Amino acid sequence: MTVAEEHVPMTAESYALEAKRTDQHSQDSSLAFVLLGLFGEVGSLLSEVKKKQRDTASRIGYAEAVAEEFGDVLWYLSTVADRTNLPLETLMRGVDLEHTALETGRDGSTTFASLQPAVLPRPGVPTSALESTLLRLAAETGRLVADHADDLLDDDDTLARRLTAIMSVLIRAANEAHVSLEVAALKNCRKIQGRWPSTRIQSPALDVSAEPEEQLPRTLTIEIFERKVNGRNYVFQRCNNLNIGDRLTDNAMEADDYRFHDVFHLAYASVLTWSPVIRSLLRRKRKSESRTDEVEDGARAKLIEEGVATLIFGQAKELELFADVERGKLSFDLLKQIRRFVAGYEVESAPPWLWEEAILQGYAAFRYLREHRRGRLHLDLNARQLSIEALP
Repeated sequence: MTVAEEHVPMTAESYALEAKRTDQHSQDSSLAFVLLGLFGEVGSLLSEVKKKQRDTASRIGYAEAVAEEFGDVLWYLSTVADRTNLPLETLMRGVDLEHTALETGRDGSTTFASLQPAVLPRPGVPTSALESTLLRLAAETGRLVADHADDLLDDDDTLARRLTAIMSVLIRAANEAHVSLEVAALKNCRKIQGRWPSTRIQSPALDVSAEPEEQLPRTLTIEIFERKVNGRNYVFQRCNNLNIGDRLTDNAMEADDYRFHDVFHLAYASVLTWSPVIRSLLRRKRKSESRTDEVEDGARAKLIEEGVATLIFGQAKELELFADVERGKLSFDLLKQIRRFVAGYEVESAPPWLWEEAILQGYAAFRYLREHRRGRLHLDLNARQLSIEALP
C-alpha cells in the first residue's frame, strides 16, 4: 500500500467533530466568547504576516506559524458554526470555487483538499494579493461581530451568508499564502490532542534505555525543611537521612519563598521523567552514553531547566501560584513558550498536557511547603505522580 493510499483525507465533518470535542467552554451557550476568539485569531494571523513583512530576513518559522494561525482561525470558525447549528460542511459547500468539483471522504463529507486543488503543503512565497485578502478576512469577521452586537444573527440567512463569506476569504488567503487548509487542520488536531487528549497515554520514561544505575529512581522520598542558621532562613533537602544539594535562600531582594523551588524540579522528574538538575543532584547522569551525558544531562540542559522554572514562577506569582487553576485550564501560551524553550532536548517530546500535570503537581507541593515550611515528598515515576505529606 502506498503512502497516498494510506492517507485518509480530512473532511469537514471529521474536523468539526474534533473541534467540538475540545470546546472547553461548550457548557456556555454564549456566542460572544467564540466570536471574540475568531476575531482575535484573525488578528493574530494578520499580525504574523505583518511580522514577516517587517523582519523579512530574520523571521524564522514563518511558514509553521502561519499554518498554525490558519488552523486556529479554522477551529473558531468551526466552533461558531457549531454553536449556531450551521454545519461546517454547509459553509464549505456554500463557497464559490469557480466550478471546482468538491470531493467527499469516507464519511460523505466534503474534503479540505478539494477546496484547494492547486495548493500543495509546501512553503511558498506569499502572493502580493495576500495582504489585501487578509484585510478582507478581517472586514468580513468584523461584519459578523457587528451583526451579533446588533442582534441581527437571529436571521439564519444572514448568519449563513456571513460565515460562508469568511470561509470563502479564508480559502483565498490560504491559497495566496501557499498554506494547505488540510495540513493546517491536521496540525490543529494534533495540537488539540497534545493539549486536551481524549485518552492520556503515558510514554515510556525518557531514560528507559539507560543503564539501571543511571536511571532516575522510579520511587523516592525526599524531605524538605526550613531551618534558621545564623539568623537567616535556609531550605535543606534530605534523602535517606543524608543531606543533599546546597542549602538555599530566595536569592531575591524581596522574599518570595523561591528557596523551596527544587520541588518544581522534583515534579519534572516525577511527571516528565526529566530533570537534569535532579539527575545531577542524585548522581544519576548517563555517563555510559557520552553524547547524552554532555547534551541531555549537561550544564546547558540544567540552565534551561532552571530557566523554565523561573519563567513559570513569574506567571504563577500573578495567579496565586495556580491555586485555582483546574486541569486543562493552564495558559496554552505558557505551555507553548515552555516547549519552544526546551526545543532540541529530549523533553520536547512531552505533550503540553503532561507539562501541565508537572506544573500543577509541583505548585501544589510548593503551596504546601509555603504554608507548613516543611514536608515529605514522594516521587513515583511509574505513576507520574508527586505527592507531599507532613514532615514531623
